[in-house]
Amino acid sequence: MVSTPASPLLFTPLALGPLTIDNRVIVAPMCQYSAIDGVAQPWHQQHLGGFAASNAGLIILEATGVTNAGRISPYCLALETDAQEAALTKLLADIRTYSQVPFGIQLAHAGRKASTGYPWEGGKPLAPGVNGGWQPVGPTDEPFTADGPAPHALTEAEIAATVAAFVEAAKRADRAGFDLVEIHGAHGYLIHQFLSPLVNKRTDRYGGSLENRMRLALEVAEAVRAVWPKHKSLGIRLSATDWVDGGWSVEETAILSQKLEAIGLDFIHITSGGVVGSAKIPVGPNYQVPAADAIKKAVSIPVIAVGMIVTGPQAEAILQQGKADAIAIARAFLDDPRWVWRAAEALGVDLRLDGRYQRATGKTWPGAALKNAPLAVAAE
Repeated sequence: MVSTPASPLLFTPLALGPLTIDNRVIVAPMCQYSAIDGVAQPWHQQHLGGFAASNAGLIILEATGVTNAGRISPYCLALETDAQEAALTKLLADIRTYSQVPFGIQLAHAGRKASTGYPWEGGKPLAPGVNGGWQPVGPTDEPFTADGPAPHALTEAEIAATVAAFVEAAKRADRAGFDLVEIHGAHGYLIHQFLSPLVNKRTDRYGGSLENRMRLALEVAEAVRAVWPKHKSLGIRLSATDWVDGGWSVEETAILSQKLEAIGLDFIHITSGGVVGSAKIPVGPNYQVPAADAIKKAVSIPVIAVGMIVTGPQAEAILQQGKADAIAIARAFLDDPRWVWRAAEALGVDLRLDGRYQRATGKTWPGAALKNAPLAVAAE
């Protein structure tokens, strides 16, 4: 991929367990709110296809509900039915006619944060039966927002059924052709709800102590590991902190990460927040990197960092400092689907572009020298 003898770390291969990616730029999961009945649409094809032609090392699909009721909204992807599986199978097959970039899928259950409207319309909770809404579930019957419908508190039998739903979705993901599964244990969704003492007020074996609060995450990981092929990569995304005193902490995340590594997970993807709306999060460049650094010190499997990482040199510095093993990019890719090209240019890396795009490089296109410079306008 590169022509320089000493490549920047961002453009060196990385093994995520059995899957080796060509470089350490990962397209993070980004919800598109464009599915119909949980089924991928042409929007997903153009959205993901552009990234597939961008030279990223790995692309991870958006949060995909392991059940329809586990979706964030009525417009999110799910992987519970044959129709949903068939659409994702076709999507991957079509993309692989022009790109061999590895694809992952983030399997999720939104828990009490399910059944919401479009985020650009406020993302308000949808009441059961209204605009496709349904009753969410959670560790208890406490809603995420005061104006939201009370979730149904899961029974132990229903928890077991949820674990089984993750397993069945993983089997479908394998049949569809995905190379990697990322379990969604972050951003205030169901697994994170069970982890956080701010939300999990249960008094049974799924609540109270750290051991009990981790139980669901570990059961899901162990059950999915048992069915997910060993030649494919399996990891998890975790919110390392709730940013609230008395909430889920970096120290607890480190303990959980070690247990997940022992189960056989291949990577940990670190983010933060999302479980309560009152958290004061100090958003800024690299604001989540210290948490990734702490988890990297606790485990031997790769750790992925994310959060306000917007340039190639910024990403490279994080890797050079040993604070993470890979960098996941989300909204910066929405802003510029050719983010990898810009990073390579900034770091002096000569990418091997698809022949159909090589004419857009400085070697063959004089306009490349002008693209970042103001154009002189002739006076009338």
